Amino acid sequence: MDLLNWLETTVGGEFIFTFLVSMIPIVELRGGIPFGVALGLPYPVAFVAAVLGNILPAPFIIVYIRRIFQWMRQKLPRLDGLVDRLENKAHLKGRKVNKYKYLGLMLFVGIPLPGTGAWTGALAAAFLDMPLRKAMPSIIAGVILAGCIMTGLTSLGFNLFSAVMA
Repeated sequence: MDLLNWLETTVGGEFIFTFLVSMIPIVELRGGIPFGVALGLPYPVAFVAAVLGNILPAPFIIVYIRRIFQWMRQKLPRLDGLVDRLENKAHLKGRKVNKYKYLGLMLFVGIPLPGTGAWTGALAAAFLDMPLRKAMPSIIAGVILAGCIMTGLTSLGFNLFSAVMA
């Protein structure tokens, strides 16, 4: 059995596939839950896989992103524009978060809109110098909130689609 076949046809593979998709920036949990459900995972299993996959990169982003950006500027100067855009995005999003601190971070991560999520929230937390031990509970709570919203929307969407197709 090849890897792709295993990822698409076994519950363990579907869980891992959903977990991995949810780790991808931009896609994150907003795409992971519908993806997992479309693969055939039950809603609670897709929720857990997507939440865990979305949370995993956050502590690494908070702790290491400044060092990564510094290294990129030194070793890969052609990517300075990308680093500048990402830093500007972090600072702009950070303004919204900074007003309400950790509650703001949770709500920012928890509202599943474009440009929000665990990756951007962790980036903002890093540039706001939020300590990992204080930022992570807010990010985890936000990811769980976003997961609940997306599970509900996915269920509604699949139910509406099923009703239209019947």
